[in-house]
Amino acid sequence: MVHSSTSIMKKERQMLIMKQINLHNRALSSDLSVSLHVSEDTIRRDLNELAEAGKLVKVHGGALSKSYQFSYSTVNAYASSAKQVIAQKAASLIKKDMFVVIGGGTTVSELIRNIPMDISATFFTVSLLTALQLCDHSHATVIFVGGTIAKTSQISAGGEVISRLADIHADLCILGANGISFNEGVTESDMETVQVKRAMMKASKQTAILTISEKLDSVQRVRVCDLDEINYLVTELEPDSGELKAYKRDRLVIM
Repeated sequence: MVHSSTSIMKKERQMLIMKQINLHNRALSSDLSVSLHVSEDTIRRDLNELAEAGKLVKVHGGALSKSYQFSYSTVNAYASSAKQVIAQKAASLIKKDMFVVIGGGTTVSELIRNIPMDISATFFTVSLLTALQLCDHSHATVIFVGGTIAKTSQISAGGEVISRLADIHADLCILGANGISFNEGVTESDMETVQVKRAMMKASKQTAILTISEKLDSVQRVRVCDLDEINYLVTELEPDSGELKAYKRDRLVIM
């Protein structure tokens, strides 16, 4: 029965891989290799198996959550009930005739479901999925800030996108977070995404970060901004929850 312990180890390893990918939407093979203390070849084999089983989307250098596929169904999204609570709270920030710069991801997708269908507002987005979903809102003006689509984050990126964002003067920027901590602020896994997110924030008077509480106190490779640079932190927790105590700042509204 020697093989059984190996299969259990493999099963547990693949569960941990799925946890990371569901939590952060994507993961690099190199990072998974380090955190799980196995070779990149082992991780690649695991990712191939999980992709064949339809559990994730394999890409060069790592894998993406299934939620990144061309569909905006959030029914099977990770932590969907928490994201529904966040979406209901965040929808209250969007007012009539606002100019809003908005990102992508399953939490943002859930938010769009909670925005009144007849709202008259202007939305700028670098996410093709977000743009298509917003098109269902008959009175909304939807502007896709296009460029080369970064395959890891599935948003448009590069100098042209950053230049176009610099010409926008929006009321509110709405972004998901890959990692957030009271010391390191909001963090992301790749520089390309960070540059676009910074440009989106710069284009807006205020910024709201939407995140499930499971991502609190987690840090990714590259910093997007300090906590002092955001205006709203929206989680599924009650604002006075002990888990949020360290995040309180003078100008930061916790929702």
